[in-house]
Amino acid sequence: MEFRYRATDCHGKRQQGQLSADSAREARQRLREQQLLPQSLEPVTARATREHALKHRDFVLMMRQLATLTSASLPLAQSLQALENQCDKPRQKALLHTLRQQVLEGSSLAEAVARWPKTFTPLYRAMIAAGEASGRLDRVLEQLADYSEKAQQLKSKLLQAMIYPLLLTVVALIVVGILLTAVVPEVVSQFTHMRQQLPATTRLLMQLSAAAQQYGALLIVLVAASLTLFRLALRRPDLRLRWHQRQLRLPVFGRIVLNLNLARYARTLSILTHSAVPLLESMAISAAVLSNDFIRQQLQQAADRVREGATLTQALDETRLLTPMMRHMIASGEQSGELDAMLKRTADIQDQAFMSQMTLAVSLFEPLLIVVMAAVVLFIILAILQPILQLNSLTG
Repeated sequence: MEFRYRATDCHGKRQQGQLSADSAREARQRLREQQLLPQSLEPVTARATREHALKHRDFVLMMRQLATLTSASLPLAQSLQALENQCDKPRQKALLHTLRQQVLEGSSLAEAVARWPKTFTPLYRAMIAAGEASGRLDRVLEQLADYSEKAQQLKSKLLQAMIYPLLLTVVALIVVGILLTAVVPEVVSQFTHMRQQLPATTRLLMQLSAAAQQYGALLIVLVAASLTLFRLALRRPDLRLRWHQRQLRLPVFGRIVLNLNLARYARTLSILTHSAVPLLESMAISAAVLSNDFIRQQLQQAADRVREGATLTQALDETRLLTPMMRHMIASGEQSGELDAMLKRTADIQDQAFMSQMTLAVSLFEPLLIVVMAAVVLFIILAILQPILQLNSLTG
């Protein structure tokens, strides 16, 4: 645990800094050994916990290592100590040190991780508590490690799929902007002395070029301001709910959002039910991890229907969000008593559907953007060549 101190030395000079100790008593003892008289001493780990969270990649690696050590029948405190000793990142080291200290003081791991809400989500806290209560903490940590790795892999695939289209879009906008503001004015200015009426395409290109030069900066500011206002408006729960509901009605994007959220819900519910977490609590936690407010609201209403006595299949069917395959598999799992296994298969199917639709959307977007870019460049070339050809015909 890290402590911030203020102290005076033997000459009465004030000093301040930070030191690591297992307790406040040990911290004071270390200061006295350095011939410092402590004036104030306060822990800084708690504040760092509230303000910061670990990077997802570091967290995934930590969970995998902790699962490996506990699976080897190593005591929990000793496992945390081993991870702390090999860790070279201050924030993660402080987390492991605090967890180990609280476990040594008699707290359960679930109680210890509850003090780090930004790092350990309700899903992790509930599963760890269930694992400790059932004596299967090592299996639960393995499941959490697998869950974290799959989430990281899905995020990486999504990022890789989006990098090229976004880069292509930015380059296309920059090229068109340079053509309209720098290249076209120099070329088109040569046609101003012509007494003949310019072609309609050339006149349109000249108007677009003049507008880009005069209002280009203003347009960029307006777009940035609109995006900022849109993000601020989404902070209102009612507006965000309506926007998320409209997302699902979009042709391709809506199916991508739905499949992503349903896959996350099914996988989370599968892990929780497999860890013996009560169904209602599992449904509440699974709905809380979703990114779409409308889907979350519908699934929370499904949890209320289960609380009133409906089966899981009936409650989820009333939301009209599930595909026929999902409804069939969940109903089969509920009837056979293998709900967690069926939910896991359902999540795998939804992940595959999400990735296939995402790949299809990207594969359609890239050639479409190239065609649009080619059409814009062709329009500019024709608008420049037409007056030249007209001038040659008049000269001939």
